[in-house]
Amino acid sequence: MFVVAALLGAALIGSLYYTNRSQAPRARVDEPASRPAAPEAAQPRHTPPAARAAEPAAAVEEPPADPAARVAAALAASRAKQAAAEGGSAPAVGAPASAAMSLEDLVSRLSPAVVLIQSSAGRGSGFFVAPDTILTNVHVVGSDSSLTIRRADGSTTTARVDASAPAFDIAVLRVSNPNANQPTIRMGSVTTTRVGEEVIAIGTPLGFLQNTVSRGIVSALREADGSTLIQTDAAINPGNSGGPLLDRAGTAIGIIRAGYNGRDGLSFAVAIDHARAVLDGRLTPAPAASTASQQYHVLAPTVASPADQQRNDAAKEYEKLVALLARRANALDDEWRTFLHSCYEGRIVGAFDHQWFALWEPKAMQGAVSPGCGSLFSDVRREAHDIQQGVTAANEAARRNDVYPGTRRDVLRRYRLDYAGWDR
Repeated sequence: MFVVAALLGAALIGSLYYTNRSQAPRARVDEPASRPAAPEAAQPRHTPPAARAAEPAAAVEEPPADPAARVAAALAASRAKQAAAEGGSAPAVGAPASAAMSLEDLVSRLSPAVVLIQSSAGRGSGFFVAPDTILTNVHVVGSDSSLTIRRADGSTTTARVDASAPAFDIAVLRVSNPNANQPTIRMGSVTTTRVGEEVIAIGTPLGFLQNTVSRGIVSALREADGSTLIQTDAAINPGNSGGPLLDRAGTAIGIIRAGYNGRDGLSFAVAIDHARAVLDGRLTPAPAASTASQQYHVLAPTVASPADQQRNDAAKEYEKLVALLARRANALDDEWRTFLHSCYEGRIVGAFDHQWFALWEPKAMQGAVSPGCGSLFSDVRREAHDIQQGVTAANEAARRNDVYPGTRRDVLRRYRLDYAGWDR
């Protein structure tokens, strides 16, 4: 009996020892009995590389350690959420999903939304904020109501001026035949802009280097004439005016507006918040009376093509000739008054900028030249004929050099030589 009891006791102790030993590993890895096992528990501890690549980024990314990067990521997420709520089929290329997007990838997304704008004033830049809407500067569009738009791929379309705010130098263009898939740039706000942050400028410097990219920082935020200006050291040249100034997330924070003459690395963009007001139809205040604007001299806003430059030069030469002829016309006015007082009997019918225009108007001179005044009358007619020939020749030269008829008419009116009978 004693032997049997000893054997039974030894067997019981051995059984308990091996039972506890077999259960110990499960106590370290199993979930408590009261919690359901997670589906991931069945997966291998080391996920293969292919499986890791297929996992959502949110499952593996951690918040950026850098505070600035965290702020940028939060802003990007907020803007993406707002865009999703607003809807729309056009791809908005600003505010990428990750603030860590490379500059190269960001630029490739943004460039298709930036365009070259051609007007009678020259060439400048602009950018799509909606498939049918382009933002640019007032001084880029000039006095034109219709403009030619050239995209980065070389295709062209036309646009009309839909709204403008000269106080802020902002113009809104509407495209005639919008493309629903036109990439656009999302608008941000200067309220989130910080001095020292990185910015990107895209435009057409010199009027033909389309979609040139430059990079810099926000140097300062300024107030001038009631508008907020973003000062930057990004390279800005004539032709960049009207293009976007973008933050590192690809969101437009300003419209490039001006440079400081004779100072490299000192340029300005008007805050995009003013463009929002124009797009929303809100009235924009007139610039306040201030001398602060005298500090900011506009860099040549647009660059003329060779044909534009030839036309502009011809227009300047035309105005010089007209100015000379106008001086002769004013001098002839004195001779004409002497002639009327001393040698003319009758009246002049009609109203003219210069009364001696009546020489070419049938039935305008209802009178006769006094005897003995033929020489004075001949001198007056000869000088009037020379002025007529000069104006006609100047008009023809300007026409051959493609000076616009409206430009010629404005010059003639300015110098009181706009007369329909020059070719009689």
